[in-house]
Amino acid sequence: MTKREALKLFEDKKVRTVWDDEQEKWYFSIVDVVAVLTDSVDPTAYWRKLKQRLKVEGNETVTNCHGLKMRAADGKMRMTDVADTEQLFRLIQSIPSPKAEPFKLWMAQVASERIDQLQDPELSINQAMKDYKRLGYSDNWINQRIKSIEVRKELTDEWQRGGINGTQYASLTDIITQEWSGRTTKDYKKLKGLKKENLRDNMTNLELALNTLAEASTTEISKQKNPKGFDQNANVAKRGGSVAKAARKQLEAQLGRTVISSAKANDYLLSDGEEQKEGE
Repeated sequence: MTKREALKLFEDKKVRTVWDDEQEKWYFSIVDVVAVLTDSVDPTAYWRKLKQRLKVEGNETVTNCHGLKMRAADGKMRMTDVADTEQLFRLIQSIPSPKAEPFKLWMAQVASERIDQLQDPELSINQAMKDYKRLGYSDNWINQRIKSIEVRKELTDEWQRGGINGTQYASLTDIITQEWSGRTTKDYKKLKGLKKENLRDNMTNLELALNTLAEASTTEISKQKNPKGFDQNANVAKRGGSVAKAARKQLEAQLGRTVISSAKANDYLLSDGEEQKEGE
């Protein structure tokens, strides 16, 4: 069974979703949907109380809902209550909200788009570009980010081939990041003032380019060396990161400044349609 994570946007609010290839259906994070419909300061508590009440009432939809591992705001995979489209339609009836009907239409559109994307994968890329555009990113940054997603997918596929499991991806990623940037992922996020936000979505163009180079280099070295197990893959990850480190050092020598920036997305998103300069 293959499941693919995806972030969807409803009125600029993120909804975590998972597409199940075998069942050919979407699963939506119920907590995220509650956050959209209620604007609750604590959607997790809201859902916990609602779920308890519906169970007491004998609501079969709640009983049939199950959990899936989804990426939490801190970047870790955590079990999350999910519902498919049909279950979610029923649950929404128990949540008084003026957004209920628009959200139902949005869900139907998401389901329809996925069927179209299965026939034409390019549509998935186009949708991601539209989502980033709505958040205010520049076209140049978006193009790099889409490429970085492709490179990242190729790297994780290579890791999987080398016997790496999902829980070890973060450790190997940290090795790559620390090698090319001189900072652990945690320290890098701290520099930018990030807490739960995605680091790549807050990188400048230069940072994103170097990170992509590091991951692409790791993939190519791995294909050549064919590492097995974590230790061998960790060595390859360090070597891949060192390629981008060398490029960073050469660029910084030319610029006379570091390219590791404390800027985060909110600092450089497009303003009034004008593209800001790198590092501003």
